[in-house]
Amino acid sequence: MTQQQRVALDARFRQPQPAVPPTLEELRDGFAGLMASLGVPSGFRADPTTLGPRPALHVQPEEGGRPGTLLYFHGGSYVMGSPTTALTLTANLVVRTGVSAFSVDYRLAPEHPYPAGPDDALAAYRALLDDGVDPATVVLAGDSAGGGLSVATCLAARRAGLPTPAAVVAFSAGLDLTRTGRSMTTKAALDPFFTREGFDQTAALYLAGQDPATELLSPATLADLTDFPPLLLQVGTNEMLLDDSTRLAARAVEAGVDVTLDVVAGVPHVFQAFTGLLDEAGQALDRAALFITQHLPAPGA
Repeated sequence: MTQQQRVALDARFRQPQPAVPPTLEELRDGFAGLMASLGVPSGFRADPTTLGPRPALHVQPEEGGRPGTLLYFHGGSYVMGSPTTALTLTANLVVRTGVSAFSVDYRLAPEHPYPAGPDDALAAYRALLDDGVDPATVVLAGDSAGGGLSVATCLAARRAGLPTPAAVVAFSAGLDLTRTGRSMTTKAALDPFFTREGFDQTAALYLAGQDPATELLSPATLADLTDFPPLLLQVGTNEMLLDDSTRLAARAVEAGVDVTLDVVAGVPHVFQAFTGLLDEAGQALDRAALFITQHLPAPGA
């Protein structure tokens, strides 16, 4: 544990709440600026491409590589973010695993409310399969809202009669738009990023009046995980969304699904992004990389 690092990181992001809530453009600009300030590793290249109907980044190791494809969905509460803001996470996973990734620029609310995001995510997965990619070589992954999309895409693929991927990885995933987890209250003072009011603001833009009590929006409480692929959930204890991951893990256990619940003490939302600032970030990414490679074909297989 790195207590000094965790305290310093918490203080960096624990700012007084503004008297006037930020506009959506201010939220988007602030999020982009934060993510741009985070380091990326060496040893990768990122090229613009398309996947299905949407733009994407194709992130590849500069040398070597191994079989498999990561299909990555960025965070941002469904209203902000892009493959560029998630590059610190996708690049770290690519470099650590040797597996190439497609990071999808799915449509955002309020311009494109639910179900535009999940529709784009499913279309990207379908495009990979249509291109001849074996689903047994695909891992769905994402952070925050994108972590929720990684789970929702797997559920939607099953509904659509598509084969499920090899595994699913979700960092600090948003998995309950009904916001009924106890940690929404018990962790509110510890979370340096979020408030219930902020969650309500972004959820209203995303839902546009639709009921959040559905499987794809709130899988932590409503998903049927029967025959779900192996699942890795990483989350910190200083998160209002902590119970999203713990409750989905419990549902996975009940459904007989292989699930790894990786809870790290004293760290904030999507702590994996803070490599170089927090030792636990790199350690968690190493564990995620091991999980991914364990569920993909070995080189030469």
